[in-house]
Amino acid sequence: MFQRFSRLGLALLAVGLGYPAVAQPDLAPQAATQPMGSQPGKSARPALKLARLASLLGKDGDIRIVAFGSSSTQGIGASSPAATYPALLETDLEESLQIGASSRRSVTVINRGKGGDDSRDMAQRLDRDVIAEHPDVVIWQTGSNDPLKGVPVERFKELTREGILAIRATGADVVLMDQQWCQRLSGVANAAQYGDALHELSAELGVPVIQRHDMMLSWITRGLMTPQQMIGPDGLHMTDAGYSRLAKSAAAQLLASAGLAQPSLVRN
Repeated sequence: MFQRFSRLGLALLAVGLGYPAVAQPDLAPQAATQPMGSQPGKSARPALKLARLASLLGKDGDIRIVAFGSSSTQGIGASSPAATYPALLETDLEESLQIGASSRRSVTVINRGKGGDDSRDMAQRLDRDVIAEHPDVVIWQTGSNDPLKGVPVERFKELTREGILAIRATGADVVLMDQQWCQRLSGVANAAQYGDALHELSAELGVPVIQRHDMMLSWITRGLMTPQQMIGPDGLHMTDAGYSRLAKSAAAQLLASAGLAQPSLVRN
């Protein structure tokens, strides 16, 4: 299917995701796999691809995604289940994938977020909540609760690596999502080490990362949102507006990583 997309189709895809067809991304495409705090201008790896998703997008059929994580995935802070990022991601992807498609395509995003979970908790429910769902793609949001709960960073990295390998053994693609930017985490001395560990795993295993932390900072610096519009009164969880923008960014990155959209059309 994606081979049939023209320049016009790609432009329409960007518009369908809610972004201008011709625009510079919030984060340069080459920065998509750089860890938080990395220096601009350093050489970067090419964009990483999602092979299974790319294969599915090359033919008609349904796509099954599991959103795995903690409270940000569950949707704490959202006004309703429909306002969570996984629910909005499902809608954004379904709508976008109809552009240029020969037949209706169904996207299912299963929300397997659980508030308060750290890497140890997620390791215990990986088989039941993720692998048993037989997903094509898993978006794994992690690394926020571990510094808050004192999980050693090496243990976090070990458990996350094991989880990635277990998911990939089923044939599914894996995408990681790093920490949110917020005052609560910014005040934890070693919180950034968990973000760095996540990006080290990205480099080691070739896993794309949805860089939520840097994207949220970019939304603020570009004047797209204020911190109060993006983060709720608890200083930790995202608002409806924050989840909505996150879903659009995640949808755009998934399609770009599968080769359907040009990276230059992705706005975070």
